[in-house]
Amino acid sequence: MFRKKPLRINSYLGYGTAVRLRAIGRALEDEGIDFNGNTGTLRTLWNIYKQFESDEIPNIKIELTLADGTSFIATTDAEGYYHFDQKFKKALSSHSIQWYPYTLSFYNTQKKKIIQSNTFRGEMLIPSVDASYGIISDIDDTILHTGVASLFKWRVIANTFFKNFDKRLPLEGTVDFYKKLEIGKNPSVTNPIFYVSNSPWNLYDYLSAFLKKHNFPKGPILLRDFRTPFDKTPKPKTPHKYSEITNILDLYPKLNFILIGDSGEKDADIYIDISRNYPERILAIYLRNVKHKRKEKRILSLINKHSTTPSFLVNTSKEAETHARKLGFIN
Repeated sequence: MFRKKPLRINSYLGYGTAVRLRAIGRALEDEGIDFNGNTGTLRTLWNIYKQFESDEIPNIKIELTLADGTSFIATTDAEGYYHFDQKFKKALSSHSIQWYPYTLSFYNTQKKKIIQSNTFRGEMLIPSVDASYGIISDIDDTILHTGVASLFKWRVIANTFFKNFDKRLPLEGTVDFYKKLEIGKNPSVTNPIFYVSNSPWNLYDYLSAFLKKHNFPKGPILLRDFRTPFDKTPKPKTPHKYSEITNILDLYPKLNFILIGDSGEKDADIYIDISRNYPERILAIYLRNVKHKRKEKRILSLINKHSTTPSFLVNTSKEAETHARKLGFIN
């Protein structure tokens, strides 16, 4: 148990433009976590436990190198996270949507044991300049049933900690609907998608594996830091989802967006607030009904009072698809 573990870099999908990169990830001790299929309950519990118990590597330099050899250096914070927000001297080509590759490595750490020969791959999404719109979607109870509206959120705990990702099913019709939005009405240009959730970064590998398993459109997954009752760092003043969505809107000022969430928590409030602050940028809001009478009544009241953006409380993906077709988003 006292054996020194090698180091690793967890690289999360980044996003940017032809002249700017945003990337986040984490430096950790390697725990040998594996979210491949056919994992039983005990192994799933162990994997999730190790992700929350992970030993982060603070105050260490991480080097990010682009395909053309340009490199940047960032230092991890107290929780082991690195953040890159860099501008390029030379613009990258962005005529079609692409995943631009880069590599990550620990900088100047000769004495430490590092897996993968200290070479970790990353990618950033560069949306096409010809994209019709972008999609920003929640995950919990929007495409993956978790039970955020259940009493004490016990279903969230049961579904996440006791079921491996390959045992979880997406909500009916979501994969097909998202693929249609990704294609839009122009099959030659792919519309970018971003997944923004209040789940902690510790669940990134789990959620990423789930999305890949079920062939959801590939996109950055933007989660939040896991706060404990003993966390002394200042709590963010702006809600995580609001902050992440406005960051995306500000980075792509010429791209309009469709927002997708659910009626379980505060998606409606956040989305409607954003549409008021960006009145020309939000094309539509879709909220999946979690079948909670009190929440449903409140959401319908919000929607009825909101006239800035077409907003819908839907029971199925087919309902959302019908509205999207009428509004001219899909064929």
